[in-house]
Amino acid sequence: MEKEKKQKYNMWQNSFYMIKLAFKRCRSVLLLCLCAVILYIMKSLTELYIAPVILSKVEAHSSIEELILTIILFAFMLIAISALRGYISPNTMFGRVELREHIISLINMKISTTSYPNTENIDVLKKLDKANKAVSGNSEATEAIWNTLTGLLQNAIGFIIYLLLLSSLDVMLAVIAIITSVAGYFLSKRINEWGYNHRDEEAGYTKPITYINRKSEDSLLAKDIRVFGMRAWLDEVYNNSMEAFKSFAGRRESVYIWANIINALLAFIRNAAAYYYLFTLTLSNGMSASQFLLYFTAIGGFTTWITGILTNFSMLHQQSLDISLVREFLEIDEPFLFEGGKPIQKQDEYVIELKNVKFKYPEADKFTINGLNLKIKTGEKLAVVGLNGAGKTTLVKLICGFYDPTEGEVLLNGVDIREFDRREYYKLFSAVFQQFSVLEATVAQNVASKSDDIDYDRVRECVKKAGLEDAIESLPNKYLQYVGRRVFEDGTEFSGGQMQRLMLARALYKNADIIVLDEPTAALDPIAENEIYLSYDEMTHGKISVYISHRLASTRFCDRIILLDNGVIKEEGTHDELMERGGEYANLFEVQSKYYKEGANDEQ
Repeated sequence: MEKEKKQKYNMWQNSFYMIKLAFKRCRSVLLLCLCAVILYIMKSLTELYIAPVILSKVEAHSSIEELILTIILFAFMLIAISALRGYISPNTMFGRVELREHIISLINMKISTTSYPNTENIDVLKKLDKANKAVSGNSEATEAIWNTLTGLLQNAIGFIIYLLLLSSLDVMLAVIAIITSVAGYFLSKRINEWGYNHRDEEAGYTKPITYINRKSEDSLLAKDIRVFGMRAWLDEVYNNSMEAFKSFAGRRESVYIWANIINALLAFIRNAAAYYYLFTLTLSNGMSASQFLLYFTAIGGFTTWITGILTNFSMLHQQSLDISLVREFLEIDEPFLFEGGKPIQKQDEYVIELKNVKFKYPEADKFTINGLNLKIKTGEKLAVVGLNGAGKTTLVKLICGFYDPTEGEVLLNGVDIREFDRREYYKLFSAVFQQFSVLEATVAQNVASKSDDIDYDRVRECVKKAGLEDAIESLPNKYLQYVGRRVFEDGTEFSGGQMQRLMLARALYKNADIIVLDEPTAALDPIAENEIYLSYDEMTHGKISVYISHRLASTRFCDRIILLDNGVIKEEGTHDELMERGGEYANLFEVQSKYYKEGANDEQ
């Protein structure tokens, strides 16, 4: 079995990290933890002494008034302590949730601002999943650790008080209680680790169950379940997995029962020794019944404190592992420069140049981009074409600064972009990518990519240029209409082509100096696509524009076309030049135009 990777931070470092975070963000968490500890100790001591004290009053033949007053006093103390605990306990949750939500915001900020390669790095994504798990609920480590630290402190204080109490009678009582409690804890822990050691086997049974549950309620699968009669098959898979899990659970519980048996035997030994010793003292030295009750109760309580301390340490260790994963994710190294990079001065003209660029994805066997040289300047419209896998999208990501070349340089006005503040570099770009993000927000907010200070005149202008004006104007709330129906019931679901137009409007709204369009009209029919390109020259005037398309007919408006093949530029020129050359571009163009002609003839 592969050894577990050593954690970067230990249990005490992670505990101090959380305490320091609480001191900085929400000090009430620490204050309420201390109050909870004090009240718990007061309650335990009150419950310990209530019966012996009342019994001692009876033994001393105290008056009925004194006895009643003693009972009332203890009852009042318990009521007051319980009331305070009842008030403090729910109020501790607010600060703890606030701290957990702060950690969630740190995780979200990290993943939304980290260097782009980290967003595709498997190791980083695994750390992200584990970090999100650690903040996913009240019972997870980043919030539950406060219960553990509170329990550890109150158990430690209780242990010290009871140790002093028992030692005043005979240290052997404390020794017997410690030995039996520690032995019981570690033996039970050893047995209960069976579940942890077989967690992968358990996951093998629970994953299919969880998967079937999730897929059965997935709206995307609803049509297939009904059309192809998949319900019976899903039921069969679910039932088989459930039977396997039941068998596993039976084996697990047959092991766990031994922990209960061992705890019962050790408790019998501990209580028998205590009874024997206390009975001996009572018969030989005349120990009173109230003292007998006090010390015997203390022995049982002493065991609880010891077990509590060991349990809290074990829980704190497990929670520390999760908190360490959160911290390690937040401290992931950044391959790009951000605040430490050079600022980019605003200029009238920009030149982007790729010099001898090679790029290979992690774990890949060959280069996707292989020795490519390219220069693009302000005012030029460049089209990038080629078959699937030729490296078109990778080239765009290199130009945009999402990747750094494995070899070679990407230069902005002669300076390697690795020297710049990468966020400043991103501000130079507007883009429409193959995979785009549409938020459950208003049309205007999606176009402007912000929720306030929106220039609505500009939004309308960009929507018009993107060819979406009629669709937006027909909506009930027009530019204030929500997109999507997962959050807002009165939202609107756009078609794929409308979504692409909306994203194009967003790119135009930013009005950056460099425009990148990666298949921006793939969901549009050729006529609608042509309408977009008729206004494309106006959209990109005075800017660098890079355009990727599979439809070669849509590249004719570009100043220059490059045909990629296996990561290198195989052909380059204008549409007319490439057609006259009669090379691969011309062949591809003829193949595509043939299908359009055949489609037209069929309709005729």
